[in-house]
Amino acid sequence: MTETPETTREHSAGQPPRQPKPPQPTATNGGFALAESSVEDVFDSSYREKDGPKPPVRLVWRNIVLMILLHSGAVYGAVLIPDHRVHHKYSETDADPHNALRGFFFSHIGWLLVRKHPDVLEKGRKLELSDLRADPVVMFQRRHYKMSVLLICFLVPMLVPWYLWGESLTVGYFLPGLLRYTVTLNSTWLVNSAAHMWGNRPYDQTINPRENRFVAFSAVGEGFHNYHHTFPFDYSTSEYGHKLNLTTAFIDLMFRLGLASDRKKVSQATIRARAQRTGEASNKSG
Repeated sequence: MTETPETTREHSAGQPPRQPKPPQPTATNGGFALAESSVEDVFDSSYREKDGPKPPVRLVWRNIVLMILLHSGAVYGAVLIPDHRVHHKYSETDADPHNALRGFFFSHIGWLLVRKHPDVLEKGRKLELSDLRADPVVMFQRRHYKMSVLLICFLVPMLVPWYLWGESLTVGYFLPGLLRYTVTLNSTWLVNSAAHMWGNRPYDQTINPRENRFVAFSAVGEGFHNYHHTFPFDYSTSEYGHKLNLTTAFIDLMFRLGLASDRKKVSQATIRARAQRTGEASNKSG
């Protein structure tokens, strides 16, 4: 199996380039990322918040009702990709949809209950999304998202126990359906809240995201957040492979089955150089 070539390069004093003709790098916060990585997923340090009073918080009761109904409004999932790119590019600013500096509740769920900050909308409109529009799988999911949520998220978990071992439809709906959904949603939201507040920063102490083992466990690998924001193009979101990271294990399985390709990974030399230059004194993750 041929491993994916290194996609980043560190510039350190006294160290020659690792490749004779490296690609032109794109500046990021605290380091360099190759132009091969999308410029939409790296932090933009040029952003400055506007002076003056903040816009008032406007509750969106439609969204609040949907949250009470266990966020059946997850049909919005297909259009949250631009929000995620804005989050990476303007993390912990007014242009970040779930800015953790506004508190745990806001970054966990509150951002889904209020109108977006004008800066989020402004920066989101400027994103380059042609790669998503050109992806037939993403477009298929976008076209059929509501039906797939109803079928895969609710009907299948409810009907399988009823059909296979005679469980009641009521139990099937409330336990493997709604309860599982609630736990999954909150585990996912912890990536935006807890993983931006508690933990260490072994790769870049100048940014807010942290390494949080509890979040890594609950979100099946998404808790190595300081690494993820430092190297956003690394498919595994961690340097530790399958450790507390079932998502990486699944992607690797799909790769071996020929259903995934072009796995981008950061070299150990690059990781160590970056950690020594911008990381905390403790170089332990989680």
